[in-house]
Amino acid sequence: MCSHYQTLKDAEKLLKKFGVHPPARAYSYDMRPGYEGLFVRRTIGSVGREAVVGHWGLARRGIRVSPAVSTFNARSDRLETARTFQAAWQAGQRCIIPADAIFEPDWRQKYQIATRFTRSDGAPLGLAGLWDIAVDAGGEPMETYTMITVNADNHTLFKLYHGLNDEKRMAVLLPDEAHDAWLDAVPDQAMGMLRGAPAEAWTATPMPVGNATNLSLF
Repeated sequence: MCSHYQTLKDAEKLLKKFGVHPPARAYSYDMRPGYEGLFVRRTIGSVGREAVVGHWGLARRGIRVSPAVSTFNARSDRLETARTFQAAWQAGQRCIIPADAIFEPDWRQKYQIATRFTRSDGAPLGLAGLWDIAVDAGGEPMETYTMITVNADNHTLFKLYHGLNDEKRMAVLLPDEAHDAWLDAVPDQAMGMLRGAPAEAWTATPMPVGNATNLSLF
């Protein structure tokens, strides 16, 4: 599970890596569930891409967004069956979530140490996601999105994080050359793309003890 990440704010990197310009609407950098973040999708009715600001926590089309519902992550093994995700999955409403870093908790000590994961080559992360249009408290249309995760029980790096007795999970880092394929894939093709990037693709940096991040809930 990933409940904390830092989205990409660098306009030059957004254009170079994801082919989009920053949206006019403001969005958060240090992301928590329910915050307004950035995702990239196919421009509706076009083959181009667009950057969209949305609520991190997917809600189905026409459903009112609820902060109490934990839909900021979507398990890959539930995309085809969970009511919250299956319509968006089958409709091909896939997106890419640009990010500087994701955070996971390390509980191998007596206390939690937040660990910041970045790409080992220094490039931005492009994470697999889904989007849908729900409604806000006032009944107005509201963009929402979720980050897809896969099992990491046997992953060399990510199996070391989360609670000692918890199932290990990790976000899906898409290869740069697969961005278009992910956005355009039919469900069977897209499911085959959901796998964890190898350990050498990541750099894990423990945050200083006492840092505010370490006091946060993951």
